[in-house]
Amino acid sequence: MMDYEMGWGWGFGWIWMILLWLVPILLVLAAFRYLFAGKGRTGIGARQDDDRALAILEEKYARGEIGREEFMQKRDDLKGG
Repeated sequence: MMDYEMGWGWGFGWIWMILLWLVPILLVLAAFRYLFAGKGRTGIGARQDDDRALAILEEKYARGEIGREEFMQKRDDLKGG
């Protein structure tokens, strides 16, 4: 006669089937998100852009292209926002 008890292979087989499909799909989605996420989402790109803008502003002030008041105003704008 056949044994119809709910053993490990019979009762929990559907869980393994879900994991077999779900884990690779989640890994692929995570890889796409990591590869195609823009710099702006992480905040790292924005900080580098602000640092670059401040460096350009300092160069313009050093060359005399802008005055002290304009430099101070723009510097405060860059650091504040």
